Amino acid sequence: MRRLPGLLAALALVAAVSILLDAIRPAPSLPIVVMLHLFLVGALASALGWVAGLAAALASAMFIDVLFIAPRLTFAITRTEDAALLSLFLSVSLVSIPLLGRAQSSLRDARARQRELTHLYELIAALAGQRRESAIARTLAGHLREALQARCVEVVIQPDPKREAIITCVPEDAASAARPDAVIPLMTPRGLLGEIHLWANPAAPLSDSSEQLIRAAAGQAALAIERAALAEAETRAQVLEESDRMKTVLLSSVSHELRTPLATIKAAVSSLRSGAVSWDAAARHELLAAVEEETDHLNDLVGNLLEMSRIEAGALKPQRQWNMLADIVNQALRRLQRASANHHLEVDVSEDLPLIPVDDGQIGRVFVNLIGNSLKYAPPGTAIAIRAQVKADRWLMVTVANQGPRVPAQDLERIFDKFHRVTAADRITGAGLGLSICKGIIEAHGGRIWAENLPAPDRFTFAFHFTLPLALDGARQPRLPQETE
Repeated sequence: MRRLPGLLAALALVAAVSILLDAIRPAPSLPIVVMLHLFLVGALASALGWVAGLAAALASAMFIDVLFIAPRLTFAITRTEDAALLSLFLSVSLVSIPLLGRAQSSLRDARARQRELTHLYELIAALAGQRRESAIARTLAGHLREALQARCVEVVIQPDPKREAIITCVPEDAASAARPDAVIPLMTPRGLLGEIHLWANPAAPLSDSSEQLIRAAAGQAALAIERAALAEAETRAQVLEESDRMKTVLLSSVSHELRTPLATIKAAVSSLRSGAVSWDAAARHELLAAVEEETDHLNDLVGNLLEMSRIEAGALKPQRQWNMLADIVNQALRRLQRASANHHLEVDVSEDLPLIPVDDGQIGRVFVNLIGNSLKYAPPGTAIAIRAQVKADRWLMVTVANQGPRVPAQDLERIFDKFHRVTAADRITGAGLGLSICKGIIEAHGGRIWAENLPAPDRFTFAFHFTLPLALDGARQPRLPQETE
């Protein structure tokens, strides 16, 4: 029934051409008529298929006999050469048309295989960059639906029965309650990873080559799922390895950092308790000051660890209130009074600066960490400068400069990474968290922090800069009481 329209069209065209040739005067010779019909039969076989070509050949032979071989309008043939010519026409037609049909079928198969290979290549290329099972399912369903012109394709991925299955349908919500036309498993040596459910389009039923394409696509998708699982496992292993390395570095740094203040506190307390030496008031005050400073050092270390844990957990929430920056700086310098005894501190932080909305405890820790870092790296007897100024009437920019060694340009960005030291890493103590904590606190306040090597004319060689906003939720600083009188 599918071939009936082609058959009728072939017969109608043969009849029309034959009648048209018969109407020509003077009438064409029989060989010309036979050649024209032979070309017509070949064209019809190429366009409509070999069955229509055979029907056109038989119809052509009939019309040639009736209209162009004497006696006309009968099936009788009186001349031997006419019978031979008609027989030759039929022989050539009946032999060449099946050959042409097989050639066309081979061409169609080759084109179909080319299309399948093209779709399979595109699917492989699309799956190569996927690392998530949901993306693999979506890519597979979309390519199969496009390649097979299917009504609906559903991909179910469940490598682990304990996990919830990933179900992707293209088009969405188009899965039918009816039994799918094809169910192809996603198999690997590990076992079943899922299934492909396909509902075919009635206008494009599934063929053997279609099922081969689905199975090849299923194999590639299963490999992609395996690659995604291996990549995820590798990522987890790298994270665990990096976490173990960080813990080892942290424990090593913290244990080394704890040893010095504990030894100082132990020695001072033991000396005070000992009755072997009679300590005068000045000596007692010196020992108690050492105990107090080293206790502050331990408190800073523990505070840094707590702040870093809050930063990594995303739980660092500044309690912002209006504060004077000069008060915060002075409090930080008092905590570092003993440590900074061998350096010259140059403070240019005016009390006339606008109030800033900050958490004074957290910003105080920033100053302690930045100044403490400068004290570690700057040689004794050199100067450390703390300056602050208003920028663009929106920001307060703070600079902590020192005369320590310059930092290579490629390491300036990494200087705020955890446990990263650029210079003098073998002789500088500390947990390596201070600058990273400064970055987290400043960014939590809506500011920015960076480091730079200062140009040669400046007597300072290296500086930290950070900015703090002058507004809190869009509101500027409140006016001081004396300003309202």
